[in-house]
Amino acid sequence: MRNDELLALDRAHVWHPYGPMPGRTDPLVVESASGVRLRLAEPVHGQAELIDGMSSWWSALHGYNHPVLNEAAHDQLGRMSHVMFGGLTHEPAVRLATRLVEITPEPLRHVFLSDSGSVSVEVAAKMCLQYWRSVGRPGKQLLMTWRGGYHGDTWQPMSLCDPEGGMHELWSGVLQRQVFVDAPPVTYEESYARMLREQIALHADEVAAVIVEPVVQNAGGMRFHPPEYLRVLREACDEHGVLLVFDEIATGFGRTGTLFAADRAGVSPDVMCLGKALTGGYLSMAATLCTTEIAEGISRGEVPVLAHGPTFMGNPLASAVACASIDLLMSQDWELEVKRIEAGLREGLAPAAELPGVREVRVLGAIGVVQLDHDVDMAAATEAAVRAGVWLRPFRDLIYTMPPYVTGDEDLARICAAVRAAARAG
Repeated sequence: MRNDELLALDRAHVWHPYGPMPGRTDPLVVESASGVRLRLAEPVHGQAELIDGMSSWWSALHGYNHPVLNEAAHDQLGRMSHVMFGGLTHEPAVRLATRLVEITPEPLRHVFLSDSGSVSVEVAAKMCLQYWRSVGRPGKQLLMTWRGGYHGDTWQPMSLCDPEGGMHELWSGVLQRQVFVDAPPVTYEESYARMLREQIALHADEVAAVIVEPVVQNAGGMRFHPPEYLRVLREACDEHGVLLVFDEIATGFGRTGTLFAADRAGVSPDVMCLGKALTGGYLSMAATLCTTEIAEGISRGEVPVLAHGPTFMGNPLASAVACASIDLLMSQDWELEVKRIEAGLREGLAPAAELPGVREVRVLGAIGVVQLDHDVDMAAATEAAVRAGVWLRPFRDLIYTMPPYVTGDEDLARICAAVRAAARAG
């Protein structure tokens, strides 16, 4: 298909994420991808390929077309691509669940597989609500979170996004009104920690769980907060009989510099959500892990099952690739690579702090953020990055990068240059 034909059909039929229908600007057509590069069907602004500074929305941590992941997919495809998980099981899913239990903090022991990060949050919420109903506390029907977070685009996760100025503000008054506290400060403040304790105590009779993105609030604003706040949440939840959920869909698998952001605080949640990088960016898959206390509590209830069962739950193809991705990550010195990327981002993005319109530059692990004092001119910023040979996807007032861990130093420098160019243009 010619490029112009493809784009015409795209405009006519394809609804892209967070965009109108029909779209107002044509997307770039990617023909193939390898390593950290996206090859375009036709050159754009003189660029035939772009360095991916986004890891395809933070999922492709090993880059593209990786021979180890390709082999795992090909091998499993020759066996079976899918089989229903109700009443059946198979080695790839069992291996994946076992591997996740091995690498996540104790006492997470049980794994519910689903097909997207947002659904994993739905499952986590259902687990927590059903647990309390099963143990005789049906009045605990709400969830608590802090403002500025983002947990997905399906119904329950939308209710956990900031209802004032957040991505899903449109649905205020329709969604369940959850309990919100102020967003965590960027430094540790005892007054804020005290407020967290007080609010958990105040709402303990109605709140089933506190759910937060640990250490980094991602799509809600790319904000960082001290891990000490996670310890405060753990202690307060334990004291007042509230469950604690960590949404590690974006922060899991090394992105912040520890394998899971929970590790930075040395605490474990009662429920953990994983997704995005779980399969190395190859296939859509997510997981919700919980403790034995929660699993057994639900199993003793009036309805002794978790009534949730995605059609593609435990998909063998995705499970096999996820196992290969985890093994590949753990077989390498990923910590050293993330530290190298962090150092490169700090050096390369530091000059952006002097640009007009830049409010702040911040880096943590393999995450680099330039925050403007105004909303990004999306078209201008994207064009500037493409002219520099890099793919970025700014949003709101943020130009940021979360590159694959295999990004070399020269390519990392080009990504930083592209972020600076986007900040000047946006």
